[in-house]
Amino acid sequence: MALWRAYQRALTAHPWKVQVLTAGSLMGLGDIISQQLVERRGLREHQTGRTLTMVSLGCGFVGPVVGGWYRLLDRLIPGTTKVDALKKMLLDQGGFAPCFLGCFLPLVGTLNGLSAQDNWAKLQRDYPDTLITNYYLWPAVQLANFYLVPLHYRLAVVQCVAVIWNSYLSWKAHRL
Repeated sequence: MALWRAYQRALTAHPWKVQVLTAGSLMGLGDIISQQLVERRGLREHQTGRTLTMVSLGCGFVGPVVGGWYRLLDRLIPGTTKVDALKKMLLDQGGFAPCFLGCFLPLVGTLNGLSAQDNWAKLQRDYPDTLITNYYLWPAVQLANFYLVPLHYRLAVVQCVAVIWNSYLSWKAHRL
């Protein structure tokens, strides 16, 4: 409980920084889970650079983009009624998610040194499956998130759920 209270104090004092660092930390955790539990690399074969790349993506891309999106979405659709939450979820999943994934996957490819041609081929191969998988998880999560969770906690709630999603994304993005 003391850790949670410290997190709340830090979030109140420095909301943007804390949200970005939370996203980076949980993206890194997702990659560790991917490498150790999904891919079963073991500690000797763990690719630390890959984990650091995912942390960097969380801090430099996912945290700012998703955090900014939530603020914009709250301005576009103010309110927390069930109808408002449904509208936010539909806009999030119908507009934001496809664009976000379409940026995230090639960004990882670029950071991993893929050529433009290889990156395009990987995007064409992985994007449809990743987007469909997204729709199995995120609409329900986002509906609850937009209805029940205050704005300044939304990114943290999503990133906690996203530890599993990040494990999948890391595996998908690093699969050649």
